[in-house]
Amino acid sequence: MITRTLSAKYLFSSLSDYYELTKPGITFTVLASMLVGFIMGAAGTINYALMAHALLGTYMIAAGTAAHNMFMERGLDGLMRRTSKRPLPDSRLNPKHVSIFSLSLITGGFLYLLLMVNIAAGLISLATAVIYLWAYTPLKRISALNVFVGAIPGALPPVGGWAAATGTVFEHGMWILFGIVFCWQIPHVMSIAWVCKKDYEHAGFQMLPKNDERGIMTSIWILVPLIILLPTVYKLYVMDLVGMFYLAGALITTFGFLWYGIRFSIYRNVNTAKSLMFASFAYLPIIWIFIFVDWMIW
Repeated sequence: MITRTLSAKYLFSSLSDYYELTKPGITFTVLASMLVGFIMGAAGTINYALMAHALLGTYMIAAGTAAHNMFMERGLDGLMRRTSKRPLPDSRLNPKHVSIFSLSLITGGFLYLLLMVNIAAGLISLATAVIYLWAYTPLKRISALNVFVGAIPGALPPVGGWAAATGTVFEHGMWILFGIVFCWQIPHVMSIAWVCKKDYEHAGFQMLPKNDERGIMTSIWILVPLIILLPTVYKLYVMDLVGMFYLAGALITTFGFLWYGIRFSIYRNVNTAKSLMFASFAYLPIIWIFIFVDWMIW
């Protein structure tokens, strides 16, 4: 009886650790972004079976990408306080098993999208994983440009969703969604890098705040994409893809996000960086909610 109880606890603990490898918060953000792209690409005629297949395939690739990122950075994660208790640096899982798990998810998700959705959706999702793992991840230890490279795979999920619904990557609206996420991600990552500056420096990550003690360049690269966000969110309305409900909510939310960026640029300290970071956590879900609600009432 005791042996069975211990075995059950070990199984539950292992499953919990593998689930943690998939970075659920980030993975479900990816799924939400993909779903927005799918709904907008479907233009009112939603194939729910196709949408379910797209969600499952995207989840597999996103979860596998997150897990393989943890595998690749397991040594560096052990050097940072905020990541040292993850399953790999804490020696709770075997790295070889994690590598097999993560690559199996990526491969399985890619094949699933090819077979059950379409080639365009599969290739976009695969590109997301490849750029994230083999361009952005190693670049974090080489150059502060990693932020801009990393924003590319971060912004591809809505494109993948649109491609899943339409089978093409050549519609203007999907790239407007890409622009929204791309511009959001830069101040999002910059604010986290400022708050966690010492942790990143200790692990050897080349984030911009490391070489920008006064925060001048960091402020510029926060403000520029925030300013570009305003016409970008407006463009969806101009293209007649959304209605007034979205437009009003998106503009107010974007002006609020910009205000936090301006506030950081004035004071350039940890407190204003934290405020911007939390604003960035809220921004994208709020924009997606406005799109979802607008889609239902428009």
